[in-house]
Amino acid sequence: MRIIKFPIFNLVNDHAIAYPTPINLHYAWNFGFLSLICLSIQLITGIFLAMHYTPHITFAFHSIEHIMRDVNFGWLLRYLHANGASMFFIVVYFHIFRGLYFGSYTRPKQWVWVIGILILLCMIITAFIGYVLPWGQMSLWGATVITNLVSAIPKIGNFIVFWLWGGFSVDNATLNRFFSLHYLLPFIIIALSVIHVALLHQEGSGNPLGIEATSDKINLFPYFVIKDLFGLILFFIFFSIFLYFFPNMLGHSDNYIEANPMVTPTHIVPEWYFLPFYAILRSIPHKLGGVIAMLFSILILSILPWLHSTEIRSSRFRPIYKFLFWTFISCCLLLGWIGGMPVEDPYIVLGQILSFYYFVYFLIIIPLLGKIELFLLKKLL
Repeated sequence: MRIIKFPIFNLVNDHAIAYPTPINLHYAWNFGFLSLICLSIQLITGIFLAMHYTPHITFAFHSIEHIMRDVNFGWLLRYLHANGASMFFIVVYFHIFRGLYFGSYTRPKQWVWVIGILILLCMIITAFIGYVLPWGQMSLWGATVITNLVSAIPKIGNFIVFWLWGGFSVDNATLNRFFSLHYLLPFIIIALSVIHVALLHQEGSGNPLGIEATSDKINLFPYFVIKDLFGLILFFIFFSIFLYFFPNMLGHSDNYIEANPMVTPTHIVPEWYFLPFYAILRSIPHKLGGVIAMLFSILILSILPWLHSTEIRSSRFRPIYKFLFWTFISCCLLLGWIGGMPVEDPYIVLGQILSFYYFVYFLIIIPLLGKIELFLLKKLL
């Protein structure tokens, strides 16, 4: 009797069951799996929300209210999607910080890291245009402020802004374009995620020691699948606290006011997960310089594999780097706090100091620290 083999079964077995995994992985490696769960939640809830949403400036705000009040479990779908975006960024930021702490960006996994940063960039664009869709006050004015930044590009900036708007202001054409892109980009993120995982499994997963583990490995299932499921339960508990008890905590109250182009909010701020980058943007008085600094603050992550200057990956064996890593985390948190504050002293000066340290960390500390560590090691020996 001939046994029919299905390639999909072999694929699942090779990458989700029998995939050889370093034996010493701990719960910090759960965040990759949780990112996949968050992406799935956003995709499924987004498709169902799109069935009831009307991308027109006259009806968009009211269609959201219709979803919340009239559609069966529409409130749950909307809150799942809105808070799910915040959960997605929380998980991805932890995933990135884990990579920074354990040196997961170093060769031979440099392209895994670069694709991951591209995913982050697509997430930021998707979240921004999605924030415009409810057509509340912060949606309209946030879109106006952020898209206006493109006008800083010499010669062609204004043309690009008018093309993004589809006119001379953020209007119905803008909303339609943003809705189309918001529906399209998640599928691009899925494609990039597949490439991300494929490259990872080609090179093999890293581990907390930062060494190449060639023999001391076990199957992904059931050992690490159980770990992932336990982490998933904890994540759902955390998510549920916001979903059922504080569904509007991570949003802005002004977005429950219908968009009015004649009334400007007193303090225009993006969502919390953009605040560190927004603080860097505001720290530079020159418009084009601020835009370049904001974009570079994200893209600089993609060149980390080529800035790394030591063979040692994990911060477990780099006490100086470990201390500086936590100063960097503190810098990011403070930038997020300053991004939500008014543009006035002392927040302007603090933002400039922290923005300066942000770039110093990547452009000076990381390239030089490996050489300093090697020098100190030779002195000790």
